[in-house]
Amino acid sequence: MELKNKKILVTGGAGFLGSFVVKKLSKLGVPKENITVPRSKNCDLRKWENCLEATKNQDIVIHLAAKVGGIGFNKEKPGELFYDNIMMGVQLMEVARQAGVEKFVAVGTVCAYPKFTPVPFRENNLWDGYPEETNAPYGLAKKMLLAQAQAYRQQYGFNAIYLLPVNLYGPGDNFNPKSSHVIPALIKKVANAKRRGEKYIGVWGSGRATREFLYVEDAAEGIVLATKKYDKSEPVNIGSGREVSIKDLAELICRFLNFKGEIRWDTTKPDGQPRRCLDVSRARKEFGFLAKTDFETGLKKTIRWYLSNLNN
Repeated sequence: MELKNKKILVTGGAGFLGSFVVKKLSKLGVPKENITVPRSKNCDLRKWENCLEATKNQDIVIHLAAKVGGIGFNKEKPGELFYDNIMMGVQLMEVARQAGVEKFVAVGTVCAYPKFTPVPFRENNLWDGYPEETNAPYGLAKKMLLAQAQAYRQQYGFNAIYLLPVNLYGPGDNFNPKSSHVIPALIKKVANAKRRGEKYIGVWGSGRATREFLYVEDAAEGIVLATKKYDKSEPVNIGSGREVSIKDLAELICRFLNFKGEIRWDTTKPDGQPRRCLDVSRARKEFGFLAKTDFETGLKKTIRWYLSNLNN
């Protein structure tokens, strides 16, 4: 699909991932006036009429808008995370179908996978169990968009695809400790401890859990490639294929920030999913996506961005 002459709606386009997707589309030659980015303050996508307005005259919808957060946020607001995410996605896809949108790109989440998925996670394992409890409401709300996309393709011939990005990180991430994910949360915690001259930091869990991280610019590249080239019903993982323990991550951030204090693990708090690492072969085969950014390089760029924006 040639994107240059298409009118593209990017929900969540002003957010962390969305802003990089919009930049990628612009680099491909999509004119600025052809990219629509609704803002949540005046376009609440939980409301049907706003979905109708947003999809009017659009050729492609890339649905990135989501209510998201780390383990603490998921434990505190499971109802909101379920309702807000399912209502935004389900209504938007139905409205897009009715409006004759050519393609709908649903961006899901690695949290949709079962708690004990064999590593590396393969797309075929997606329905083999219940997600990890702390983020199940969010993961299941996003997972329903896959069921909807496949049902709509089968009944209406609607071209909806479903992507499963792993945990993202990079410049512009959310560093609010109430809702941030593990990398920005740790960067902020370590930077604060160093600035205050503290002798240790406390971190949730045992440190044994593993995660896979994808640099946000690489994720945007994968989404745009899929928008151009992928038109099948099967879900596709978007990741780096590299697994790192939370312990190693915390030590790396301490080293990059030159923090010499101790890391104290709070094992009364949950680890979340025990392991997380994706099989990324389908994305490579179907639309040529391969993550380019080395993890340590991406982490240094993220830390530099945070330090330079600390007082902004």
